[in-house]
Amino acid sequence: MTKTLILSALALLTTTAAFAEGTHAGGHDQMMVGVPGNASEISRTIKVKMAETDDGEMIFKPSVIDVERGETIRFIVINSGELDHEFVVDDRERNQEHKALMAKFPEMEHDDPNAIRLAPGASGEILWSFVNDGDFEFACLIPGHYESGMRGDLNVVETMARN
Repeated sequence: MTKTLILSALALLTTTAAFAEGTHAGGHDQMMVGVPGNASEISRTIKVKMAETDDGEMIFKPSVIDVERGETIRFIVINSGELDHEFVVDDRERNQEHKALMAKFPEMEHDDPNAIRLAPGASGEILWSFVNDGDFEFACLIPGHYESGMRGDLNVVETMARN
């Protein structure tokens, strides 16, 4: 019995530590959605606000973001709500995996380059380079927030039409 408890605890700690270090599913050196960005290569800045509405919905503004493959974006993320919120950029499948893990370990702390968690009134930034075309998403994966509407479409295209 003691051996089983020890092995279970070690497995849990290893999984949690690996996730906290940003190494889930092979790490963040290369993800489908891209790679951590370089400040010297920023193409443009996009401001993203996180908040709750009076009717209990949790939102991002904007709710849709379009970028070109090859762009490096500085996301300025502002939590103008009354609760902690996250901004996580990833593909839908990995966000769902991350969301399930957060449901099991809601107080988990992690430092991934594609995510930021902010207290009410706080702001921060993510630098991200988009290397692949595709339909991705940004989301808040704190338990209950995604289900309350806190997610948005992130469209990465080869080239965008210019006005």
